[in-house]
Amino acid sequence: MEKTKVAIIGCGAIANAAHGPSYQKNPNVKIAYCVDIIPERAQAFKEKFGDADTVALTDYHDMLGDESVQAVSVCVPNYLHNPIAIDCLKADKNVLCEKPASVSYELAQQMADAAHETGKILNIGVVNRFNHAVNMVRDYVRQGRLGEVYHVYCSFRAHRSIPGLGGPFTTKALAGGGVLIDWGVHYLDLINYVLGIKSVKTVSGACYSKLAANMRQYVYEDMWAGPPDYDGTYDVEEYVTGLIRTDKATISLNGAWAENIKDSASTFIEFIGDKGGIKLTYGGGFTFFGAKDGKLYQETPEHVTGTDLDDMFYQELKAFVECVNTGEHIRSYVDENLITAKMMQGLYDSAELGKEVSFE
Repeated sequence: MEKTKVAIIGCGAIANAAHGPSYQKNPNVKIAYCVDIIPERAQAFKEKFGDADTVALTDYHDMLGDESVQAVSVCVPNYLHNPIAIDCLKADKNVLCEKPASVSYELAQQMADAAHETGKILNIGVVNRFNHAVNMVRDYVRQGRLGEVYHVYCSFRAHRSIPGLGGPFTTKALAGGGVLIDWGVHYLDLINYVLGIKSVKTVSGACYSKLAANMRQYVYEDMWAGPPDYDGTYDVEEYVTGLIRTDKATISLNGAWAENIKDSASTFIEFIGDKGGIKLTYGGGFTFFGAKDGKLYQETPEHVTGTDLDDMFYQELKAFVECVNTGEHIRSYVDENLITAKMMQGLYDSAELGKEVSFE
């Protein structure tokens, strides 16, 4: 079987942590190009994950004319997702674009339109759809073990974890937002996937940027993507709260890169049904709560750990390569993610307007 040739655009953190290792482990893949505007970073990625024939580039346009490249991973800052993904689709490439699809619902829809027009695959990096425990929760819901799931609560909160203060993560023009678009996208998409949500009715949200309003006074113990750039920008939210009404259930959420509460159990999702409920620890296992034979009970099912089946990034990229060769629209296809983009847009619009917004 001829190997699928892929190009990776953006050789930063997520490319090194997930895309490079997953492609390297897949015997049916060859990394043909690694692209980064910093030449040393592209070269380092080639040496780590490529081979002698892998080409390191600083401009992705130089790769678009190579007809042998079938697939592209887009691992660049959020504001570049839309133009780069569309350029690749129009160049007859299939694309896996890291989350979020883009910085707004409108731009995400443009990307979906381009995929439809070109007939190429556009998957979004909603990796939790390939998480074994998440799929077990989805099976519980589909089997009716929870009955009617009427509400979901999710919490994605940290004590003091603003990433790269003053840099791309905290600059709205580059990231599109703060904790909601960075962390919340994963939680909302997970919920949409588990419940099979098809429409958003109304959204009410509030966003706060308080703890680092004066960047030099922000106190922290460690900083991912740091150190801070005090001459940079901090114009995104570190805290978000909201209520979303959908065709399936209501969703309430609290998310924080930083808050003045330290709680080790603050990243979870609760699915509340009329027959049972599930509390899922984000990135971990879950407990089911129900009643049987007139008694309350709970169970914590075992889920696969320490194998390729438990490696959701490997499963996500393996599935991408497979659908590149079959043309199948799978669970991470862009159309499946547009509801998530609409929810986030609704939360941001509601926060800006100071009132509930309706999509009905």
